[in-house]
Amino acid sequence: MKIAVVRFPGSNCDADAYAAAEAAGAEASYVWHRSTDLGGADVVVLPGGFCYGDYLRPGAIARFSPVMRAVAAHAAAGRPVLGICNGFQVLCEAQLLPGALARNGGLSFVCRTVTLRVESDATPFTARYQVGQQLRMPVAHGDGRYVADERTLDRLEREDRVIFRYAGGNPNGAMRDIAGITNEGRNVVGLMPHPERAAEPLLGSSDGAAMFALAAVAAGV
Repeated sequence: MKIAVVRFPGSNCDADAYAAAEAAGAEASYVWHRSTDLGGADVVVLPGGFCYGDYLRPGAIARFSPVMRAVAAHAAAGRPVLGICNGFQVLCEAQLLPGALARNGGLSFVCRTVTLRVESDATPFTARYQVGQQLRMPVAHGDGRYVADERTLDRLEREDRVIFRYAGGNPNGAMRDIAGITNEGRNVVGLMPHPERAAEPLLGSSDGAAMFALAAVAAGV
C-alpha cells in the first residue's frame, strides 16, 4: 500500500504524517505541490502546517496548486483522501468538503490536547473506532472553527457525515462542536486535530494511529 503525503510551501507536519504512515506498515512518499500526479498512491494525506503562510485564508492559495487536480481526480474515483488541520482547510477551499474553517472564536492560537468523540464509524478512516469512543489528540491552529450554513449542517447530521466532535470543551468555537467531517462518498475525510501527533504512546497518546492503519482498509488492500 502506498500513501502519498503532499508537501506545500509551509507544510510542517508532513514528516509526522510520513512517520505515522510508515509505522502503520505503508510505503510512504512525499509528493511536491507542483507535481501533476500522485505517483500511484492508494491513499493521499494533506498534512498540517501553514501552506503559503496562510495568506488570504488558510488553504486559499494551495487549492490552485497543480497537485490538487490530481487529488480531486483521486477523490472523484472514490479513493481515500485524509486532510489534517491545514489539509482540512485545503479540502474545504477546494470544495472537496463542505463548509469552511474560520478564525478561532477566542481569536487566539490554540495548542493543546483535546478530547474527541467518535460520531461515525462509517468511513474507512474511522471503521475501527466505536461510535461514542473518546480519543485524545492535540490541536494546533488559529483558524480551526468549522462553519457552514444551517442547511449544510443539518445535511451533515442527517447523512451521518460528522465523524468527530469535540467533547468536554470546544477549543475554537466550531459550530455544533464539529471537529471532523466526511464527503458524500465517505472517502474524503478532514479533521482539525492531529492524529499523526497521537500515533504512539511516547507522544502522550496513540489514539490517532488507527487512522493510518485504516488506510489499508481504505485502499481496499
